[in-house]
Amino acid sequence: MRFLRLVGLLLLAGCATACVSRPVGDFGRAEKGVLHDQVMPYVGSKIAANRGEPVSNLNQTDQEREMHDRTWRFLIAAHSRDWLFDTNTELQRTRIGPAKDHQYSPDRYYTWLRTTHYQSSTTRYNTVGRHIQADFDTVPSTFRAICAVQEVDRQRRVALAELPGIEADVAANVAARRTENQWHIDWFVRALNYRFKSYSYALDHLLVETPHEQSMAVDESLRRLKPWVDRANRGDFCSGVAGKSGTGITIPSRFQIMVPDNEVIHQK
Repeated sequence: MRFLRLVGLLLLAGCATACVSRPVGDFGRAEKGVLHDQVMPYVGSKIAANRGEPVSNLNQTDQEREMHDRTWRFLIAAHSRDWLFDTNTELQRTRIGPAKDHQYSPDRYYTWLRTTHYQSSTTRYNTVGRHIQADFDTVPSTFRAICAVQEVDRQRRVALAELPGIEADVAANVAARRTENQWHIDWFVRALNYRFKSYSYALDHLLVETPHEQSMAVDESLRRLKPWVDRANRGDFCSGVAGKSGTGITIPSRFQIMVPDNEVIHQK
């Protein structure tokens, strides 16, 4: 089939390796390009249809475009090359390959962190803290973008119900787009959970490997991020606190629930 030949050309061009990862521009934003924004999505839509998945060809709304732009930074990790499997992410985004993010384990981020050379061990705590803060700063606007897409999908369903002259294939197209949007939202939720688990795993292991009081600041950042993770897991993207810096929920610190170490080590 023609689309299989196109895939073969991509593979022969070496785009199954270095070319597949989407280029990153300023502020971690995706750079636009023919390969990643036209060729690969086209090939991916053909492959997805062949897998029996819903594929829509509706024009993308501004809200949908913004959602994809804002969620993208959570799906990759440009600040720590490929600990979030950048190549798999791009193949999954363009639907050339199936979803693989379910298979990720949270130790990868810590492995990258501990094998990266720093002048001071405390710098690793600073690094984790910066990454958590970056997620915390951008997650409210990402929630708002997702909420806007959910409203677009709702409006499409209302329009279909009230306009009897719409053809059946258009209705099927709308249903396919709604599924695609929901799959993307589900992917974002998994990515946010994966990031939180990766940060938590790293902090726990840093506490063992290089204990330092700076860990308390990182733990506080995790506590602030946790309500957003919980809301994402509930599918709550549209509540009134989405744009606020706090949620009014207090998460106990891991230091509050840690069993105190009462072992006495005698000096020799």
